[in-house]
Amino acid sequence: MNKKIIREWKKVYRSDLSYIVYEMKDLVKVPAMVILEGDLGSGKTTFTQFFVGESDILSPTYSILSETKNIIHADLYRIEKQEEILQLEIPLYIEDKQYFFVEWGLKFSRRLVRELPETWSTYLLEIKINSTSPETDEGFSRNYTLYSLHED
Repeated sequence: MNKKIIREWKKVYRSDLSYIVYEMKDLVKVPAMVILEGDLGSGKTTFTQFFVGESDILSPTYSILSETKNIIHADLYRIEKQEEILQLEIPLYIEDKQYFFVEWGLKFSRRLVRELPETWSTYLLEIKINSTSPETDEGFSRNYTLYSLHED
């Protein structure tokens, strides 16, 4: 998959996330799959919570898929093989949804795109902990980079 940078946000703290979400909703063409990539603890689930506007969303690591409003949230951390993506029956979940957030999905991006209708756009949001910035009460800041993804 080829990627093209759409927008970068530097030194973002938790209190800044609502602004990032607001901007991102203008930048992303729906319906859209957004693959969230970052180290453990980088804030993938937290970002999804802010995007949905519900702080009680839990990481779907153990259920793999969770549904909230017009969003499907997946955590593919425990998925090991491309074939396992088929068993998730994604087309059944995304019907009538606007967003499909996928944690740990980059290595499965080609397979995931095949599961989506052609009308869906595909994006990658990379989240990196900025440990070189001074730590505050909110912890370290993060750097966010939004890419559009396209087939080769």
